[in-house]
Amino acid sequence: MFGAPEMVAVSASGMQRNEIQGLLQRLPVLNSLQLPDSLFNELSPVSSPAGILAIANIPASKMQPEKSQFGVLLEDIQDTGNLGSILRSAAASGADCAFLSKDCAFAWSPKTLRAAMGAHFKLPIFENSDLSAVVRHFNGKIIATDPDAKKTLYETDCCGPVAFIFGNEGAGVSPSLLKSADERVMIPMPGKMESLNTAAAAAICLFEKIRQEKTNADRN
Repeated sequence: MFGAPEMVAVSASGMQRNEIQGLLQRLPVLNSLQLPDSLFNELSPVSSPAGILAIANIPASKMQPEKSQFGVLLEDIQDTGNLGSILRSAAASGADCAFLSKDCAFAWSPKTLRAAMGAHFKLPIFENSDLSAVVRHFNGKIIATDPDAKKTLYETDCCGPVAFIFGNEGAGVSPSLLKSADERVMIPMPGKMESLNTAAAAAICLFEKIRQEKTNADRN
């Protein structure tokens, strides 16, 4: 998915680290800079930098969305930490792609990348997606999370081709997308909390699919 970076900047102290030296030897970098620690720290987007920064093009996914067997549809997720956490859970659970609406947070922002912890290297990500079109072309069941749903996640068959819709942190999934879903599900909360964090709800749904499929496989 990723090609060689166009430019790499390394701090003076970072250049003393064996892993950074080894990385630079393996990368066919067009341009590289060594910067004083003070200047590097000013440029770094994090308070505790690792000692290396890079400029790279955002990769274009080669996967055809209609061939997805296990997808996540993210509508207007605003928090970069939430977005990165959902992408991390999606990659960990074996999802094959993520579709982001045009009003989602930027998938390649530094905070999203950090929260995703490498998910971008494993999961095809489609930004600015028309989620209604994705729903129409998906060859499987569409499940939307809805706190007002009558059916719980645990009463729903999540096996086979499935795509989950997760909505905005405050507004949830929009009414139009809810109507297009095959099923609406809620996550029961015996503790009587009003809601779950979006990233937490996504992780529960994604791994419930994994649990159900393993249970079915063990029975057969």
